Amino acid sequence: MKRRKSTKSPSPSLNRKAVSLGLVGIGLIFIGVAALVLLSQTGQGVSAGELAVRPVQFNRPAPDLTVQNLEGKPVSLTDYRGQVVLVNNWATWCPPCRAEMPVLEAYYQAHRHQGFVILAIEAGDPAEEVRAFIQRYGLSFPVLLDPEGRSLAAFGNPALPNTYVIDRQGRIRLAWTGAVDEKALETYLTPLLEE
Repeated sequence: MKRRKSTKSPSPSLNRKAVSLGLVGIGLIFIGVAALVLLSQTGQGVSAGELAVRPVQFNRPAPDLTVQNLEGKPVSLTDYRGQVVLVNNWATWCPPCRAEMPVLEAYYQAHRHQGFVILAIEAGDPAEEVRAFIQRYGLSFPVLLDPEGRSLAAFGNPALPNTYVIDRQGRIRLAWTGAVDEKALETYLTPLLEE
């Protein structure tokens, strides 16, 4: 008697996580290439630690982006015009994303009274998982859901985590790929809060 081969396809959750892990791999390659380019341009005077936290500086309009909050209501970047907005694209399963969340929460608590907000845009996990994550990490800034990957596409960066800082006029000024730390936020973001 012959056994039939299973024609069962992997679950959508496994496919989504496999694709997401692939995107993280691409992002790590991107970080490595960017570090090599920076190193070749800057010579010996920059340490590897500085390369990891130095943002790319921009001055271009923020994308027209609308995603949903945990209650399913639309939230747009333009809703926050007049504030400095840190957009953090992340996922609950991403180790560097988890590592930077306490840093982001501490920075938010220290600076939210300066017209500053963090919009943490989760890249596709179910709302229940995201709510559990928020509770576990004690996050107080807005966390938004993006199951279709609109934010990753709008910013043109599939790597997780990635972070963009938008000034009060709605222009992207800073961008990081990879986890950010407190020193980088204080060095590069805090001066924008004072403009």
